[in-house]
Amino acid sequence: MYRIQGEPKDWTEANLGITLIKVYPKWIDLLTSECSNYEYVSEIRSLKELTMSHTFQMPAGGTVYGTLLNHREALAALGDQVNAAPYKAAPKAPILYIKPRNTWAQSGDAVVVPSDAPELQMGVTLGLVIGSVACKVSVAEALSHVAGYVVLNDISVPHDSFYRPSMRFKCRDGSCPMGAFVPRELVANPDALAMTVAIDGQVVQQTDTGGRVRPVAQLLADVTEFMTLHPGDVLSIGISAHAPLAHAGQRVTVSIAGVGQIENTLVAEELV
Repeated sequence: MYRIQGEPKDWTEANLGITLIKVYPKWIDLLTSECSNYEYVSEIRSLKELTMSHTFQMPAGGTVYGTLLNHREALAALGDQVNAAPYKAAPKAPILYIKPRNTWAQSGDAVVVPSDAPELQMGVTLGLVIGSVACKVSVAEALSHVAGYVVLNDISVPHDSFYRPSMRFKCRDGSCPMGAFVPRELVANPDALAMTVAIDGQVVQQTDTGGRVRPVAQLLADVTEFMTLHPGDVLSIGISAHAPLAHAGQRVTVSIAGVGQIENTLVAEELV
């Protein structure tokens, strides 16, 4: 039997127990039965109640936004292309696009590979679920407007339009599988989370939520400088460089440490 002896040295040590609560809430008594710190027990129980009250559903009235060129390595890989017409410079503000309702999917759903695209790009990324109205928020207060996080697979048809990708590249049906909601309190540092993509069980990309042009709080502050985000909106931090490709018949698993994973099988489009 797994038992906690004494009390944790800090919340990092306690994260194992908190993570288990998310998945196995009945273990709460086991995790606290031998803990001598009653304040810690109270915190654990409060986190259990918080976690169990936040079952993620597709954002009924919200909008899912993606962010382009927010990974330093991806931006650097473009080289002098960012200086070409018509923009002639690297972006000075966040570049956003929308993943509309037709793109939303869940873990286990089949993702259709369109007949005009033999492969799709798999883009693991972190989604910020907005919990309160965010308008012109400061970096210091930005995270207080985040209710929690979800893992996303921002799937795209491969393309070269890095500033203004066509909707036909970014908005194919089922091209935005989303995972379960994880409350903000359970993620200590959203800028330091390992992310992986596996195809048919083999890891093909290992990246993380760091290395961003705009870290999570800065991104939220900069976006809300020119637009208001509302509860239920989801803002992704953008995909990393070298996003892998997958084709019909393959099983794709994307995961973020401490947030979760989603798995989807790609299927070929059936032409009528």
